[in-house]
Amino acid sequence: MTSLKDKNLNYYQTYKLVRISKSGKTKTVVNNRRVAPSNIGAASMPDYAKLRNEATIKVGKNVKSFAGRAEDSFFLDLRVFDLLYGGDLSEAGDDTLAGFNVQSVALQVPQSWVAKKQNAKKNPIIGVWSTTQKKSANGKFQQISCPGNPLVNEVVIPLKLKDAFNGLKPTGDAAALKYVTHPELPKLVEAVYGIEAPKTPRNDLVSVFLTGVKGLNMPKGKITPSEQLRLNMSIPVTAEPNRLGVIAGDNRGFPNGRRLGDDVIDIALQVVEGELVGSPNDTGDGVNANDVAFGDTFPYPALPASGSNADPHPSTGAAAKQSSDRGGLLGIVPSRNKSMAAIGVGLMALIAGIGGATRRRKA
Repeated sequence: MTSLKDKNLNYYQTYKLVRISKSGKTKTVVNNRRVAPSNIGAASMPDYAKLRNEATIKVGKNVKSFAGRAEDSFFLDLRVFDLLYGGDLSEAGDDTLAGFNVQSVALQVPQSWVAKKQNAKKNPIIGVWSTTQKKSANGKFQQISCPGNPLVNEVVIPLKLKDAFNGLKPTGDAAALKYVTHPELPKLVEAVYGIEAPKTPRNDLVSVFLTGVKGLNMPKGKITPSEQLRLNMSIPVTAEPNRLGVIAGDNRGFPNGRRLGDDVIDIALQVVEGELVGSPNDTGDGVNANDVAFGDTFPYPALPASGSNADPHPSTGAAAKQSSDRGGLLGIVPSRNKSMAAIGVGLMALIAGIGGATRRRKA
């Protein structure tokens, strides 16, 4: 198969992209465009990059769109859920998602599209979240997910309330305030590893997750606490990004937006463990970068793993070497010797998953 319209492509998906204004007015931006298919293998798809390029479309001035398969851009060791890396730090340092693909949507739009009153110069700070909905038994669509910042639902919200939080609208997020100021994770780390949890209430987490950081990405005026990925678009792009973003002094990195190369796991762990409240630490999972390089041009995520690859999550090679080289302590036990870093942020608006629709939340 050599093109998205090749007669040998037996099945294909299409998508429609609609822009919804604050008043509810709609405008179709992309209609009936084909999605980049799964990378079946080299025999069936000898030049998959060509298919990716064909699925990447320009639909207006400074507007680009892509929908299709991509290598999972998240890099982390998911064994954190096995009693925090095995209960003895023995399970860490392997990129669990290496070799796995996801259905992705990537958009590039003018800043004026997302800025308040379409004035990015005067109002450079935006908040981004996504909503995923499915039809319920009554035939109506019901929201089942509403991520903004990564890891809030996974790390901050307690298990019994995760589904309820996923169904909230932005104006209802303040209901989770007590779980932000009194997070569970530091208490679990203290129980398992004996590392003292930072004192509560954690007002530093409120600024990171609910209001924006003052002087960085907190909007002007009255703020409705809401969990969203905030970005100050006026901050210049960093020539040499630091994977730890703001806490390493790179103000165009997470939590000021999120770049694909930002190590959101290590950043979130360090912040939750007290990086911003006098407990500097090097907490991390030992996975510092994606297993394959991201692209230099839109849509940026790496090409999906090929079906021809018999070992997409390698038992030997890069991912396995990373695990063996960085296994053990991996800097997970905090070292209280770093100075507190400045705060800053950056963004590439990528929604991984099927049926994601973005909206700008009221800040």
